[in-house]
Amino acid sequence: MAKKVAVVLSGCGVYDGAEIHEAVITLLALDRAGAEIVCAAPNVEQAHVVNHLTGDAAAGEGRNVLVEAARIARGAIVDLAKLDAKSVDAAIFPGGYGAAKNLCTWAFKQDGCEVNAEVARFVREMHAARKPLGFECIAPVVAAKLLGPEHPQVTIGTDAATAASVEKMGGKHVACQVREIAVDQDRRIVTTPAYMLAGRISEAADGIEKLVKAVLEFC
Repeated sequence: MAKKVAVVLSGCGVYDGAEIHEAVITLLALDRAGAEIVCAAPNVEQAHVVNHLTGDAAAGEGRNVLVEAARIARGAIVDLAKLDAKSVDAAIFPGGYGAAKNLCTWAFKQDGCEVNAEVARFVREMHAARKPLGFECIAPVVAAKLLGPEHPQVTIGTDAATAASVEKMGGKHVACQVREIAVDQDRRIVTTPAYMLAGRISEAADGIEKLVKAVLEFC
């Protein structure tokens, strides 16, 4: 029977939502592995909107995370509030600044961040059910914040400042190169640096494909 995997998106676009390359590579790797994919996103407003041509915040603009994430999912997406751990076998969180702005507030408050209530509920339910979780790029900060008391082993790559923030939240940071993954066997958590380090899409793809394989092996 095909494994059902949730892919939790944080909008659409690296600067204010889900990193599109990471999301698409994840979806492709899951599909090639024969998994059934359920895309989900919280139904909340984005922290802000960024003009991806200039990199500047767009004053006065507002967008919804679920509506924007539906662009990547080709419309086949559910409100994260309607998804629970009983519905899926695993979950993967692509990165992009949306993971650190919309799924949590790490981009603004670092280790003092807060996690979106539905994201927190879902991650904790999955973890309590011992169902595997994958986090890409900056998304491992969500795992560190929510599961810090258990000291989950995660990677964001090699950036010292971000790694220090992960450790302050209780995570155990593992330095990792772009094409590799960090696997916490006890907690069934898999992480990869992706565009925290990637200089080209193929580098991100190698790590993400390994992450997908490792997550599915836990199922």
